[in-house]
Amino acid sequence: MGAGELPPGQRLTKGWPVAHYGPVPKFRPDRWNLQVFGATATGAQYSWTFEEVSALAGITIETDMHCASGPTSTGHEFFGVPAATLLELAPPAPRVTHVMAWAEYGYSANLRLSDFDSARTLLATHHNGEQLTAEHGFPLRLVVPHLYGYKGPKWLRAIEYMTQDRRGFWEERGYHNIGDPWTEQRHSYQEE
Repeated sequence: MGAGELPPGQRLTKGWPVAHYGPVPKFRPDRWNLQVFGATATGAQYSWTFEEVSALAGITIETDMHCASGPTSTGHEFFGVPAATLLELAPPAPRVTHVMAWAEYGYSANLRLSDFDSARTLLATHHNGEQLTAEHGFPLRLVVPHLYGYKGPKWLRAIEYMTQDRRGFWEERGYHNIGDPWTEQRHSYQEE
């Protein structure tokens, strides 16, 4: 994985293509919150307003974005809250192995806890110095740079802690359960 190197089977695309399933949701700040629920260490459910999420300490990462259908766009700079911060504020129970990232309209993506806890996994609010656009996930987008894009839902609304794995939206429709672009984990038939 050298600088400028593309994962196998990927092709460079210009710009940052918009890709999603369903309509773009309208942001309603008075109704919006981010929740953490499921197997939390305390058994409690946690919730933050957009203002509270925005007030959390953020970091910037630079990354490429890889789509499982082949395009890769390069040179992205994301700013937001590290996923590890959420794990500190709302600790998972010791037996948690996976999370489900929930987005608007019931869209979901499952991740191993270790992928969610990666130092580069981010709850992004900004892209290239500007607030995310609605089409690219405003107000909050999960960015998991080391996995295909379908593992990082736009319009993030909740994280569910799980003690066993359960497939998300695209994983139920034949996409790989892990989604590592460097080993071309695109489809469920490739799973061991």
